[in-house]
Amino acid sequence: QVQLAESGGGLVQAGGSLRLSCAASESICNFDAMGWFRLAPGKQRELVAAITDAGRTNYADFVKGRFTISRDNAKNRVYLQMNSLKPEDTAVYYCAAQRYTTYDSWGRGTQVTVSS
Repeated sequence: QVQLAESGGGLVQAGGSLRLSCAASESICNFDAMGWFRLAPGKQRELVAAITDAGRTNYADFVKGRFTISRDNAKNRVYLQMNSLKPEDTAVYYCAAQRYTTYDSWGRGTQVTVSS
């Protein structure tokens, strides 16, 4: 199984920015899509953004216009640029890899905390 490792989380004030990185142990071209999910206490895990092997992107409504997902195939990395952060963005953010129709590989997550 592919190993995924997130980095770039931290504490930021509302309105600030963070850039998350996901390093994969094998070529991300092996997967149909790469995605970023988040999990906040008391809430369901939710998809934040995804990018297919062809470069097509999809975003949750609550991040459109603020977050950008990208990939660097040569570096086996996926990124999530987060701008105009809000306190409700506070969560653990996970990188995941989709093979066929299932996200079956997950990183351990990185904490993002946005203060009021």
